Amino acid sequence: MKRFLILFSALLLSSTLFAAQPECTCTPKQISKFFTAVAKKATPAVVYIKAEVSDDDDDLDPNRMQNPQDPFGDDFFNRFFGRPNQKMPKRAPVSQGSGFFVNSDGHIMTNAHVIKGASKITVVMNDGRKIPATVIGIDASTDIGIIKVEGKDFPFVELGNSDDMEVGAWVVAIGSPFQLQASVTVGVISAKGRQNLRITDFEDFLQTDAAINPGNSGGPLLNLEAEVIGINTAIVSKSGGYIGIGFAIPSNMAKHIMNQLIENGSVVRGFLGVVLQPIDQDMADAFGLKKPEGALIAEVIKGSPAEKAGLKQGDIIVAFNKEPVKTIGTLRNEISMIKPGKKITLKVNRNGKELSFQPVLGSHNDHSGGSSFIKKLGMEVEPLTPDIATKLGYTNGEEGVIVTKVKPASTAAIAGIRPGFLIMAINHQKVTSVEEFNKALEKSTEKNRILILAKQGNVTRFYSLKLE
Repeated sequence: MKRFLILFSALLLSSTLFAAQPECTCTPKQISKFFTAVAKKATPAVVYIKAEVSDDDDDLDPNRMQNPQDPFGDDFFNRFFGRPNQKMPKRAPVSQGSGFFVNSDGHIMTNAHVIKGASKITVVMNDGRKIPATVIGIDASTDIGIIKVEGKDFPFVELGNSDDMEVGAWVVAIGSPFQLQASVTVGVISAKGRQNLRITDFEDFLQTDAAINPGNSGGPLLNLEAEVIGINTAIVSKSGGYIGIGFAIPSNMAKHIMNQLIENGSVVRGFLGVVLQPIDQDMADAFGLKKPEGALIAEVIKGSPAEKAGLKQGDIIVAFNKEPVKTIGTLRNEISMIKPGKKITLKVNRNGKELSFQPVLGSHNDHSGGSSFIKKLGMEVEPLTPDIATKLGYTNGEEGVIVTKVKPASTAAIAGIRPGFLIMAINHQKVTSVEEFNKALEKSTEKNRILILAKQGNVTRFYSLKLE
């Protein structure tokens, strides 16, 4: 009720502002029709997704827990959380979320974490039809997944231009929170370009105050033209429920990933081969810069396109394809979305002199040995988000990656690694993201053992993993 009163007051204010301009005399009732029109147009294209993982899946950890008090069995957190020493019952665990048709041929976009590892996926349409779906492709680095149902002439929504959205613009979220199918909520864009949230490897989130709850994952965030401008992905909450801060993957990033997944089943990213560090005021003073702008190259990977082009440690990238570099996250995202083999232009500050370089990008997949290495160890990891930290009892100041799955009898399982562990360092090298974790593993391939510093609850200890 409180939420409704706040929204209604905002609409009254909006109508007053509009009335002050001669070209618009909208009443609150007329304004509300904008939202009802979006709901009517988009709701038929939004689906509820139920994904099951069989108990006989070899990748499942026999020590996995489940919270028996959870009345909804919802999507993201049930993969990790539960009461200590309580084994999961002998039934298929269920991940639940939302999705939406992106074309009439049956392709559905959702979050990767909703469908990851699923052996059976059921899509429930708004008209009640239940249709089996298959996975077309998953990109864990952006948390985007594509599934498909058989048939044709499905209702779908168009992807709009997320770059056109302004802070304060009205948006509509549609999804299935707590299995309440086709729930519509309204809010505004609170901020753009949110990065360093440790939710995914590549981040450029839209922030919204439209009510998003567990089960909304994968549902659309729409503008008032009923175009998808974001994919609802995560919330900030100590309770697991809505507190007014939600994050959505921008549609421009999602469209790029979607096209590759539909065409190829996987994503290929451009690769430069540098470790970047942001420029703060202290760093700017140390390098003699007038402003704290650009991206500092902290490391150049051996044999990478950056090394071949002549880039060096200590160089500061100030422009990319003639555009100023504002954040290292934005630079990483833009490079990742360029096809390998393309030439880019970098303007670099080296010891006060401006130099230009034109490296030819390689493939990120060719330099991501850490991912396959993790599989050899028999475990999977994901970023430590604020929500996961709260659920697992870790403090907001702690950093690392969370172990989400351990294969029975694997190297990791034998060493004692379990789901829910917070991995903080590899061979004494601190890790704060999945990307850093992968790079630390790559540097460890010359040794026959890996030393992992991990925390479970309040206990921190080292684990030694022997490599085959």
